[in-house]
Amino acid sequence: MISDVINDASKARSKKQKIEILRKNETWALKDILRGTYDETVKWNIPNGRPPYKENQGYNAPSNLLKKHKEFITFVQGQSGDSMRKIRREQLFITLIESVPPPESELVIDMINKIPIKGVTKAVVKEAFPNLIQK
Repeated sequence: MISDVINDASKARSKKQKIEILRKNETWALKDILRGTYDETVKWNIPNGRPPYKENQGYNAPSNLLKKHKEFITFVQGQSGDSMRKIRREQLFITLIESVPPPESELVIDMINKIPIKGVTKAVVKEAFPNLIQK
């Protein structure tokens, strides 16, 4: 799970170890979470804050971010979701976070709110993936 990779990287003692963990576990889902969190050019079309949703029990989560990260584009300003009604876009967002395990839904909510990942700084991400963050 992406949350496991982030957790491992955040617990690593040195910057070098953090970078190694991120690079070793490189996936588009991981990079989407990191870019969505730290890149100032990525603006979210979802209200800030914590949406009302029902957290699943984790062990019976029907999906994970490795599969669902492709849906993020729907929630980025200036992309395909712009033409969608606001209520529909927000319903899709809630459906997404309800379909992944709780640690991953927390990552997505923090990403939308641009809350930095504890232990994995923007500098670490820029060094691990030099061309990922534009600004």
